[in-house]
Amino acid sequence: MFPPLSPTSKETGTEVIVEHVDVIIVGAGLSGIGGACHVRRECPEKSFVILEGRERMGGTWDLFRYPGIRSDSDMYTLGYRFRPWRDNKAMADGPSILSYIRETAAEYGVDKTIRYSHRVKSAEWSSERTRWTVDIESGPEKTPIQLTCKFLYLCTGYYDYDSGYTPEWPGVERFRGTIVHPQKWPEDLDYAGKRVVVIGSGATAITLVPAMAERAAHVTMLQRSPSYVVSRPAEDRVANWLRKCLPDGTAYAAARWKNVLAGSFFYNLARKRPNIFKWMVARGVRSELGDKYDPKHFTPPYNPWDQRLCLVPDADLFKAIREERVSIVTDHIETFTEEGLQLKSGEHLNADIIVTATGLVLKLFAGMQLVVDGTPVDMPKTLVYKGMMFSDVPNLAFAVGYTNASWTLKCDLAAEYVCRLLNHMDRYGYSTCTPRINDPHIEEEPVIDFNSGYVLRALSSLPRQGSKTPWRLHQNYVKDLSMMRYGRVEDGTMEFKAGHVAQRAEAEATAQAQAGAASRG
Repeated sequence: MFPPLSPTSKETGTEVIVEHVDVIIVGAGLSGIGGACHVRRECPEKSFVILEGRERMGGTWDLFRYPGIRSDSDMYTLGYRFRPWRDNKAMADGPSILSYIRETAAEYGVDKTIRYSHRVKSAEWSSERTRWTVDIESGPEKTPIQLTCKFLYLCTGYYDYDSGYTPEWPGVERFRGTIVHPQKWPEDLDYAGKRVVVIGSGATAITLVPAMAERAAHVTMLQRSPSYVVSRPAEDRVANWLRKCLPDGTAYAAARWKNVLAGSFFYNLARKRPNIFKWMVARGVRSELGDKYDPKHFTPPYNPWDQRLCLVPDADLFKAIREERVSIVTDHIETFTEEGLQLKSGEHLNADIIVTATGLVLKLFAGMQLVVDGTPVDMPKTLVYKGMMFSDVPNLAFAVGYTNASWTLKCDLAAEYVCRLLNHMDRYGYSTCTPRINDPHIEEEPVIDFNSGYVLRALSSLPRQGSKTPWRLHQNYVKDLSMMRYGRVEDGTMEFKAGHVAQRAEAEATAQAQAGAASRG
């Protein structure tokens, strides 16, 4: 059952249902559930709903079902700040993360606010009414629904859930075997005793390869260029020790900060002393593989953190290579053949199954259109404020994690800041908050300093960042913590306005809804 919402009305002669809440959260994945819990905890008087386009919560951790699916961030930073991760494994598998999300939603009661199969198509802001009107298609029949809200919080992730990225290769139709993309993994795929080729060298490929090698006859990872691959223990011994010695919350906070600071140290080392970091990574791989180490397969043509590092728990990939269950080929595809892949070097890879772990399609806000006072928001012409709002777009925030650290670290901060804004506006009688560019010396820059394929393919459609705080993305948790948790809300950039007209309109709408309910009763 959904909680009653007020006001509620049905437009006569149409099927459009109109409801109003204080906050609409779009997306019931890791960030959406976390955002809802923050609102429940820090703004208990606010009404809210979560709109989820799919039929289940969990986002990424429910969508991806390929073998070995797991996080490449430790759960002490990928977990929510307000709810400790209690499992021994820091590098958790997908089902464990999904259970953590579901348990958190149930514990805080936000699971009852989710409306599944509600795909948001557009949202339009009215300055006169100081509210968003959100257009939704509900269910398989795509029944049109409208919800209005005072604040819109987008937690939709950053990629297209409907399809992944697959390059166009010649001869694909000739291949007699099975071709699979990890984003659309068939539940009945039997790869036991089969020859498997996984195309790709990113986190998905690095995860899939050792997992499939446990049952496949042999797995070959075919990569155009290598990635930086680092082994890490699946269990965090220090964190587990802290849990034995300290209260639950204290141990979790200590482990979280340990990993935040360690991650920040190694990231800064990689960016400032890339040759030292390259040597450290190569040394680690060489020590794992011994005489099977070939630098051609583990020496990327770019500097560390120009793309994300790939983490392997307990060196599972390296173990599979040593045991000759896995081989790596660095080459380019000439064409698909009936039996596999012909490479440009002249080598042919025989395969029964080919897995195209070739990346994601970057897609902001699940493709929904934003409109402000009748004018569509042109994303490339906006600047990102504090990594979570857009210039000249009122009462809207979004959750996007770090590229160089755990996703949830930034999403937790964003959700906290949304609650700070809501409480601040209530305290001072404001109805709108809008980031404004009021510094003529701000220069525009690309929003992400990252050369991963999915970013480069979409860069021209993305918003921009500015050359100064608060328009600059730090990709640094400590700096963001200082700015977002402890910095001033009224920082000279955020514009606040009172909304007496909107308050009257809302009062009138509430009175009309109550009068209608009375007449029906």
